[in-house]
Amino acid sequence: MKGEERTQEAFGAGKVAKSVLIFFVNYLLLFALIFLFIALNAVNEANKGFAAYMREDISDFVYLLLSVFILFVIIYIYFLFEDRQSLAGAKNIWLVFILLDVSIVVCYFFGFFFNIYSRPVAMLALLALLLLGRRFATFLNVIFALMMFAIDHFTNFSVTGVNATAAVVTPLLTFSAGMVGIFVGTKVKTRVCSFLTGFAVCVPLLVMIACLEYGSGVELLYSMLFGLEAGVCSAVLFMALLPVFEVVFNCITDYRLRELTDHDAPLMRELKERAFGTFNHCIVVAHLAEACAIALNEDTALARAAAYYHDVGKLRQPEYFTENQSGYNPHNELSPELSVDIIRSHAKDGYELIRARRLPKVLADIALQHHGTMPIKYFYAKALKLSDGEVNVEDFSYPGPKPQSKIAAIIMIADASEAISRTLPDRTPERVEAAVREIIEERVDLDQFDECDVTMRDLTAIKEAIVNCLTGVYHSRIRYPKLKLGRKEEGENG
Repeated sequence: MKGEERTQEAFGAGKVAKSVLIFFVNYLLLFALIFLFIALNAVNEANKGFAAYMREDISDFVYLLLSVFILFVIIYIYFLFEDRQSLAGAKNIWLVFILLDVSIVVCYFFGFFFNIYSRPVAMLALLALLLLGRRFATFLNVIFALMMFAIDHFTNFSVTGVNATAAVVTPLLTFSAGMVGIFVGTKVKTRVCSFLTGFAVCVPLLVMIACLEYGSGVELLYSMLFGLEAGVCSAVLFMALLPVFEVVFNCITDYRLRELTDHDAPLMRELKERAFGTFNHCIVVAHLAEACAIALNEDTALARAAAYYHDVGKLRQPEYFTENQSGYNPHNELSPELSVDIIRSHAKDGYELIRARRLPKVLADIALQHHGTMPIKYFYAKALKLSDGEVNVEDFSYPGPKPQSKIAAIIMIADASEAISRTLPDRTPERVEAAVREIIEERVDLDQFDECDVTMRDLTAIKEAIVNCLTGVYHSRIRYPKLKLGRKEEGENG
């Protein structure tokens, strides 16, 4: 509820005007594309100039522009009611319309130069699925199907060599292929499977092509081959364009998250070389975060990536953090106030470093939030001893903000749990469970989860997942006997 209130406050009159302006600019861009399509069709028509072409079909042209304008208004209303936060960010609006524009251009030219059945009509659905999510992908697939129908019909799209009914059933062809791509693509986790999705997309296309072209002999075979090409091209172009959209719009996809958590990713390699203790800590935290995300049915790839990057701010001064020290502790020569400034700055440093490398903002946000407004108790206690108890705890606390999502809350708990587990002399399940429970209760008492939608049931599930993981990581082993075996001498065995 609080999140909705903040979003509504952020989306004021200024944001409304800006979003409407961006929508209008995108409408003009699509208008220019439609004008290009009409010009191409006029050139393609024998003995007919552009002016004559426009005079004959001016009513259709006006009808097309109004139809597309209505679809733009529907998109705006949809986002206004379903995801107002997307309208507050110009990048999100541009992403939606560039997806539409690119898909329309690609499909139009495939149809214009090859065959109406050869168009990669599922490309938009696959891209939107990864970049925007299944719900928005389904909505945009419907809009795209209607736009392609309007453009096909009202720009006198040539369907020479195929059944003229094909242009009429464009919405069904586009919608069905896109929906199959969305449902199949939801389960896809590798690029090889993404390519194979193209063959699944072919199924509804081939069925409808067979129905439309039944009885046309050789033309049926050619049309079926074009339909097969449409499905495969949808997958190939999707894989080719996805990295471009990921980089240009700084989007999060499972593919990109896996690339970012590769140990050879630039920041990970730097962390491994300069702060190996922190790197190992992040690996274990990622284990815990994945288990918690599974228990809460959250995005495991995002939880893992957030855990890998939550402490990258320690790269600024790695020697001041215990896990990177080898005997000498520079804090012994500093005042508690200076020490706490160095320690708590790693959250903000991590945010700035992640943003400077143009990595997904959500990773930067979690790096900033993973300590919330918790006090740094070691230096607070040290300051209390030096000042006879007259110390403001807020001066020794992280500045926040508190966790804003379940993933951020998971990282907060997993981070502290991994750290405290290393200090336990006895890592039995009972001792680990008590330590993790104390961590969670302390953060609940300090209102660290007030700004995210974590429930007590979620916290219980997080605790159980972390305890199971930690007892597995730090399981007991048998003590090996101290025996020193020497090399056998030649001829010793006779």
